Amino acid sequence: MKERVLLHVCCAPDATVPWPALRNEGYEVDAFFYGSNIHPEGEWARRADALRMLSQRLGGKSEFAPYEPDAWFDATSGMEGEPEGGARCAACFGIQLAASAAYAASLGYGRLCTTLSISPHKSPELINSIGASVAKNAGIAWIERVWRKNDGFKLSIARSGEMGLYRQNYCGCAHSVRRFEPVSAL
Repeated sequence: MKERVLLHVCCAPDATVPWPALRNEGYEVDAFFYGSNIHPEGEWARRADALRMLSQRLGGKSEFAPYEPDAWFDATSGMEGEPEGGARCAACFGIQLAASAAYAASLGYGRLCTTLSISPHKSPELINSIGASVAKNAGIAWIERVWRKNDGFKLSIARSGEMGLYRQNYCGCAHSVRRFEPVSAL
């Protein structure tokens, strides 16, 4: 029997590399989408639909946390002015990974991993540190990976294009979307 891994997925394109790679390592992999950090809700829905599409393409299972943006806004209150990659992002990673670890532990998964480290815009050291901590607190093992290594990010772009997956141009939070769209679009 294969060991079960819950893969925290921030978006479908970023899962195109880790999901098959973990399977190739011999794990049974299920995806978990925590998206309460994503704004607006229509963006969350587009990303959730893309993950459903990827799950069908890969023949895998994906689960979705309820969309509760108020909880995310409460948890990051006072950090609105933080730069990208700052304390707000660290808190956001913690929120996403803690929710994933709790979900994994509640369903008997032995291991947790994330797609977050495929991004060239995020600190894999910070992500893996937070992931290891929340997994330990939940009583499960953390699989440390830096998915962007060996052109993982470029491969994710190619694979998501081949599959016709929606690929966003911002991390997802209301503060990062402001860099790309007028505030009135929120």
